Amino acid sequence: MAEELNASVLIVDDEEQFLEMLSKRLQARGLRIDSTTRGADALKIINEKDFDAIVLDLSMPGMDGIEVLHHIKQDNPDLQVIILTGHATLEKGVEAMKGGAVDFMEKPVDMNVLLEKIGGAKNKKAVIVDEKLRQKIQGIMDTKGW
Repeated sequence: MAEELNASVLIVDDEEQFLEMLSKRLQARGLRIDSTTRGADALKIINEKDFDAIVLDLSMPGMDGIEVLHHIKQDNPDLQVIILTGHATLEKGVEAMKGGAVDFMEKPVDMNVLLEKIGGAKNKKAVIVDEKLRQKIQGIMDTKGW
């Protein structure tokens, strides 16, 4: 499945060893991975590159995952964000989903489940982009009277 996925993913997690391990495991499955340990850096990277999914840690020093999620959705509403945390609470899960996350997962992460969620995020983004393009084409056709 991973070879078919061919996804570009940004992983944001302040735990460097976990970040390195997860990055290597996803790269070994054919995904293109960028990573950072800081939320502010993630926002800069997102402005420079296109991603199919963002895997975002909830609890980070400085700008936490919820704050990063809000900035992402404000500037890039089509980006698909999967929240990953070792400190899950129902309240934080609900807050993340209301903030626009497509999913909420607990550490340690099951790689097969994460790959499925990344694939789902990539597909959801593709549908959104296709619909926006269709609407743009329809708008052009309507103004030209075709």
